[in-house]
Order: sequence, then C-alpha cells, then structure tokens
Amino acid sequence: MKTRQELIKAYIDFFVSKKHKQIPNSPLVPANDPTVLFTTAGMHPLVPFLLGNPHPQGKRLVNVQKCIRTTDIEAVGDSCHHTFFEMIGNWSLGDYWKKEAIEFSYEFATKILKLDKTRLAVSVFAGDNDAKKDEEAGKIWQSLGIPKERIAYLPKEDNWWGPAGKTGPCGPCTETFYWVDEKEKAPKVFNPKDKRWLEIWNDVLMQYVKDETGKYNEAKQKNIDNGRGTERILAVLLGYDDSYLTEIWSPLIKKIEKLSKKKYEENAKAMRIVADHIKASVFILNEKVVPSNTERGYVLRRLIRRAIRYGKTITMQNNFTQELAKIVFEIYPDYTFNKEFILKELDSEETKFRETIASGLANFEKIAKNSNQAISGKDAFLLYQSYGFPIEITQELAKERGLEVDMIDFEKEQIKHQELSRTASAGQFKSGLADNSEQTTKYHTATHLLLSALKQVLKKEVEQRGSNINSERLRFDFSQDEKLSACQLQEIEDIVNKNIQKGLQVKREEMSLAEAKKAGATGIFEDKYGNKVSVYTICDAKSHISKEICTGPHVTNTKDLGKFKILKEEASSKGVRRIKAALS
Repeated sequence: MKTRQELIKAYIDFFVSKKHKQIPNSPLVPANDPTVLFTTAGMHPLVPFLLGNPHPQGKRLVNVQKCIRTTDIEAVGDSCHHTFFEMIGNWSLGDYWKKEAIEFSYEFATKILKLDKTRLAVSVFAGDNDAKKDEEAGKIWQSLGIPKERIAYLPKEDNWWGPAGKTGPCGPCTETFYWVDEKEKAPKVFNPKDKRWLEIWNDVLMQYVKDETGKYNEAKQKNIDNGRGTERILAVLLGYDDSYLTEIWSPLIKKIEKLSKKKYEENAKAMRIVADHIKASVFILNEKVVPSNTERGYVLRRLIRRAIRYGKTITMQNNFTQELAKIVFEIYPDYTFNKEFILKELDSEETKFRETIASGLANFEKIAKNSNQAISGKDAFLLYQSYGFPIEITQELAKERGLEVDMIDFEKEQIKHQELSRTASAGQFKSGLADNSEQTTKYHTATHLLLSALKQVLKKEVEQRGSNINSERLRFDFSQDEKLSACQLQEIEDIVNKNIQKGLQVKREEMSLAEAKKAGATGIFEDKYGNKVSVYTICDAKSHISKEICTGPHVTNTKDLGKFKILKEEASSKGVRRIKAALS
C-alpha cells in the first residue's frame, strides 16, 4: 500500500468484511453541533446515534472523514502533526465491545497492513476519581501477544476521549503505537515519552456519558469509536519518520521548494507549516467559510496569514497561496472543490495581509526592541487592529524573542475598542455619514438605488445589514445566503445606472416613525431614531423606486451620481453578502 486511496480502500474493505456499513464523508462544518467550530473526528456526525438513536445503516459503521483540529496548530511544523487530516474510522453502536474492537485493530495492523508485531506497543487508561482503571483492555492486549512491558497505563490527559462538547458520550481509550526508528531495534519496555514511538490510531471505548453537573455516568449504550489518521499510517507503511514525504504532502513540498528556490531539508519547519495551513485553508474555504475576525473565519484567517508569514521567511513570492491551492486540488481528485471561489478568497486575503505585513513586522521589531520582558497589551492590540496580526502571531513572534505578551492588558484594549466601536456605530447611524462631502453624499444616495435593485433582481425582501462609505467607494452588506452570479451583478448594475440616467427626484419628508412605516418606508436600526424621522423617496412619475428612513444627506436628483460600477461581491459573514461599488 503506497497511496492514500489504497489505504482507505483496504480499511473500508476490511471492516465491510466484518459486517460494517460504509457511511458518507460529512461536511467539515458540523450541521447541528454548536459546541465545535469544525468536525474534529469521525464521531461528530454520529453523536445522536452514539446516544442511542438508531442509525439507518445499522450498528456497525465505517467511513473516511475529513477533519480539522485547531488545538494542534502550534505543534504543526514537526514531522507528524496536521491541521487538516482524513480519519478512517469504524464504530459499534451498542453492538460489539472492547474484545472485538481491540481484536479488529490488531488483525488489521498485523494481517492487512502487515506491520511488524515486535514494533507494536499500546497505552490504556490508568483510572482516576471519575472512572476506574481499564484493566479489561490491558488483559485483551496481552491475550493477543502484546507483552506486559509494552502496555502503558496513562492518565486522562493521555488516554481519555471526549466529550466533544461540555456533555455527551466519552470514555477511556487505548492507543496503538509503532516503533519508527529504522536504525535501532524497538526496546523491550514501552516509553510513551520516546518520540520514536508514534501513535498510529486510537480506540475510544465510550463507556460513559458526562452530564451537565460534570458527573461521568455509565452509558446505557456502550460504543466503540476507532479513528486512524491516514497521513500517519501511510508514513509508517512506507518507512518514513516524516509524513510530509508521502504522496499526500510531497507534491506541495516540491512546489514550495520550486517557488522559494530552497531545499526542504534545510527549511522543513517553515515548509511544513505553509503546506499544512494552505491545505487546511482550502478545505475550510470549500465549506463556504470566509476569512473574518470571528469563529471559523478567524481560524481560517489565522491559518492563511500564518502560512504567508512563514512563506515570507523562505522568500516565497506573491500569490503563492493560489499556486499551492491548485496542488491540493490535484492531491485529492476524489473531492469536488469550488475552485474559483477558493482561489479568489485566498488571493484576496493574501493581498490584504501583504499590504500590511512588512510594516507590521517592522513595527513589531521596534516594539520588541523597547520591551524588557513583555509586550504590552496596547502594543499587541495595535498590531492586531492596524496591521491585521492575529494575536497568536504576535505571541509566536514574541516567544521567538524570549518575550511574553500581556494578554490581560490586550483583552482590556479589545473590550475598550469594542465599546468605542459600538458608540461610533450608534453615532454613524444617527448622523448617516462620516462626513458630508459631495462625493460621500452621492454614495449615500447610491446605496438606496443599490438596495432597490437587489430586491428587484433577487425577487425577495433584502435587508441592509450595514454599510461603510468613504469618498472613494461604498461598501454595502445585505441579507443573502448564496453568492450572486455574474449575470445577477450585471443586472443590478444596469438597473442602478438606468435609474441614475432617468434623472429621478430625491424627495425628503419628515414624519413620525409610525407614519413612515405606514407609508411603506423601510430602514434599519430603527431604535436609533427619534420621534421624528426623515424619509427619502426616490421616485418617477408612476411609482417610488426607493422609500427609506434615513438621516441623509442625499443629492436632489439621481443624474448627479454619474456612472455606477460594482467592483466586488463577496461574503461578509454567515447569511450576509457584501458589494463594493464606485461612482465615476
């Protein structure tokens, strides 16, 4: 077995022969699990069934599942940690228990993968106040021929899984390790701290359910959850102590070598981080997540920007994120990628970050030079706010120079900024514009025409979710799940320009909020208005094109706007799209 697809097929076939049914690969963004940002294990989509609901495919299941784990981001750069990985897994939903699960694992290892039995070791749960020592699992391993000296009893931090959130199924696990040193024979006694013992998979024995009080209760339905990372197993099968040498990674590494004109052997950490983070970003983007400063979008932004920073250390040139994404598409021919969207978002984020990274790094160096032991929260927030540095990047840079970051102070600065932003927003919506210049006045009127056109083209009630106007462009956020097509954007642009060319009158009236609503006026942030509101109506002889509650100011006739051009349409956040446009 030399390829990822051969390994996955062998695994699926083996467990199908053991009466397991293959189930689909689920999305990376969990559909009904608010406790996690991403699917981190194959069991996530199965939680209802692990809790007792019958699965339509039965009690024995097998699949390959794409996963994202953000807890290991700092560890990426060594030979075996990955942010994105594929987990091949098998489950028993209240069917077979520890004996069969461990026997299946041992049979697959020794008979299908033909791993050397003398290089195997295992760990089991040592027990604590919450749950007893798992002597049962230890005895099963001994019965299969694993020597007592190769069985380590470890605490919860090493040999316990779950729950995925605050509550749910969980239990002790038994992990399988393989001696990867080709030069030295495997020692008689298993030492889990010796990195030459590589964990290759994990059998989770879901014996308990954690409740809301924190108590671990014996589960009515005991389940088996076995997960194996394809990247690690493939490296072991090929005799590599570095999983980045396998065909799952080597095309990316070779491309990075070509783009940087540097050798992997001399720049392994940086190249691994770049390869890992871009691959993970491609798969996250494929779920329609976009870079932002919150939740999944923040994780994505951190990955892309960390990749760019490490790419910069090995002199990789602009737009390398797109070039590497294309290689990811080739490595995984069995996945369907939204290639155009992924490449566009990568390019956009790389362009944004490259515009500030040089000056940001220069400012960091100045800050670090003047800092004795810690970088102040104020300085860390400056890097975050002004230069787009995720706080983790600042912490990482500081650590490289033997400095800490005052996170308490940073959080205070962040809270202060959020409060100022809220105040500024209230003021902005009250006054309508940051300034009342002639150009911004034109843009403000243009947003009304844009909203009207959006409603006409999308044939539904579109809501304004925010706007930002300066003298050079308008930015308009609106309620919409799906990306607008090129045809839709052109139609919207044409409608706006048609209404500009008509020379429509823009009429302002004052009335109570109740009267405005009765007249059919629309608006957002209505609680910001007083007893009297201004209603701006853009109309022709037959009907009004737009009637909105707004504090203005506006032009008096649409012909004053000039020509309207949409520059960009993109996602702003979940359920919200953004249009950037200009007047000329």
